[in-house]
Amino acid sequence: MLTIDPKDVSIAEFHSYLLGTVAPRPIAFASTIDSNGNVNLSPFSFFNVFGTNPPVLVFSPARRVRDNTAKHSLDNVLEIPEVVINMVNYSMVEQMSLASTEYEKGVNEFVKSGFREEKSRLVRPPRVKESPVSFECRVLQVLPVGAGGGSANLVICEVLLMHFSESILNEKGQVDPFRLDAVARMGGDWYCRANGQALFEIPKPIRNRGIGVDQIPEIIRNSPVLTGNNLGRLGNAEALPAEAEILEFSQSPEIVEMKARFKNDPESFYFHLHQFAKEVLEAGDVHQAWLILLQRH
Repeated sequence: MLTIDPKDVSIAEFHSYLLGTVAPRPIAFASTIDSNGNVNLSPFSFFNVFGTNPPVLVFSPARRVRDNTAKHSLDNVLEIPEVVINMVNYSMVEQMSLASTEYEKGVNEFVKSGFREEKSRLVRPPRVKESPVSFECRVLQVLPVGAGGGSANLVICEVLLMHFSESILNEKGQVDPFRLDAVARMGGDWYCRANGQALFEIPKPIRNRGIGVDQIPEIIRNSPVLTGNNLGRLGNAEALPAEAEILEFSQSPEIVEMKARFKNDPESFYFHLHQFAKEVLEAGDVHQAWLILLQRH
């Protein structure tokens, strides 16, 4: 394993390692305004949500690594402590990237990137009309962390209003991740699209108290077939199936055939048993996977 001490490499090199590995990162497409009324629009991937009561978003217009200069967005929120954080989806990612160009102060990136300004209700900076979600925010605090190139400036924002395009909501009025089609930042020139097979669900363990991987029988826990993800899903079960149910399942055609085929070969029996359980588990049926795994030769 490669081990790197930040003191042993250049800031630019360490910056590259950080951004390449702490990923994917959501993008705050921040619109701000200065005291002269000049609008700025810039994307920042040092960004996330940090609370809901009050609703708090934080993004960081870090000082430029190459020359330690401050970004216009930082100057603006220090002058006018308001910002609109617009979310980015796949249909607007190229225009968003164009807005990251380091234009001179006073140049409106809305115009340069071809986005339309939408008047905000409670703050002075405009929203991005093409964005699927926009948050009108009051800047509570700007917290500088360091003074050199690459150092952070945490812009702590309270959400005053949220605007959602109805196109991203499902029939229940909830955000549908497939309709949102969000993009996230990776390292270098790379982005990530949160759609298709990249999206998957995991039942939250807060809904029940799982038995834990430590309570999985050793022959299953040390399986050469099952992955760590498989064990994590199995460990989220609240209890193992009852003996009567396990016995009843032993009469299923698949188990009967497998026992006959590997009558004199227990090692192969358990290998194929675990393969069968893995397929069932990854199809989403945890209970049946347990019934399979608890069969005996």
